[in-house]
Amino acid sequence: MPTRWIPRRGPVLTAVALAALPAIAFVAPGQAVASAPPPAATATAPVRFVDLPSSPLPTDRTPHRITLTYRNPSSTDRTVAPQILVESPDKGPFLVTSDVRLELLGADGRWRTVPLGSQTGTLFTTLTSAKIVLHGHHTLTEHYRLTVLAPAHGTIEPRVALYS
Repeated sequence: MPTRWIPRRGPVLTAVALAALPAIAFVAPGQAVASAPPPAATATAPVRFVDLPSSPLPTDRTPHRITLTYRNPSSTDRTVAPQILVESPDKGPFLVTSDVRLELLGADGRWRTVPLGSQTGTLFTTLTSAKIVLHGHHTLTEHYRLTVLAPAHGTIEPRVALYS
C-alpha cells in the first residue's frame, strides 16, 4: 500500500505567515522607502491630491526629464501614489496615448515605459500600480522621461495621491 505524505499544519502556516511579512529596509532619514501598501489601503480611493508644479508639453521630439518629489510632512507612515497627467488644450485637439511616450527610471538605472490611460483628452498613469508606503518625514523622488512622438500641445501636471 503506497503511503502519502501529509504536511503538518503548524510549519506550513508558519512558512506562509513568514512569506507574507514585508522586507525590512534600512534607509537613512530623508530617503524614500517604497514598500507595498497594506491590503486595506489597496481598495480605498485617495482622500486628496497634492498638485506639483506643472509645465507646458514640449513641442520637440526629444526626451524631457520630469522629476516628481514629495515629502511626507507627518511623523506617521502614509500610503501615496505618484501620478503624471498630460492635459490636452481645453478646445482640443485632444491627446491620444500614441502622441507621447512616458518612461520611469527604475532602481536598476533602466528606463521602463509606463502605460498611459486616456479619458477626455487627459493622459494619465494609473494610481493602483503606483501605491507605496512613504515613511514619516521621508521624501519620495521619481524620475520620468517624456517624449512627444506626434505634434501636440498640452500641459504636464505631476501630482501625488494621498490615502487615509
